[in-house]
Amino acid sequence: MLMDKSFSELTTTELYAILQLRVDVFVVEQACAYPELDGRDTEPETRHLWLPAGDGAVDDVGVASYLRVLQEGEGVRIGRVVTHPALRGTGLGRVLVQAAIDAHSRMRIDIDAQSHLAGWYGTFGFRVMGEEFLDAGIPHLPMAHMPATSVAP
Repeated sequence: MLMDKSFSELTTTELYAILQLRVDVFVVEQACAYPELDGRDTEPETRHLWLPAGDGAVDDVGVASYLRVLQEGEGVRIGRVVTHPALRGTGLGRVLVQAAIDAHSRMRIDIDAQSHLAGWYGTFGFRVMGEEFLDAGIPHLPMAHMPATSVAP
């Protein structure tokens, strides 16, 4: 079951599980010492989307896959896209990214994609919008998904 909450709606258990997955992957697995807690999670417009591990019961603290959506000007930015290592390749990340795109289809959606995932993001319609850069020592590409346009009859 897809979960979608603002920071103020998160329970402490949900927040802990989200942060545990993000730190386990982005800081420990990828060996990047950087400020994972950047202040953007708590912004009132930020949305936290995730798929719980297991059956999603209240006492189930695991998060299978997660991303956040930040407001930026007239558009949004998808970030912190992560799937538990044991569940990669199962399509969970695809479900979340597509849900974020569907919810913001009339807006520009930006993402700073790890370069090796640019092709995967391309399958959603994201296009490279600039030069490769390093973020915490990992190559990234700025990418954007342009708003859906309505066709006049």
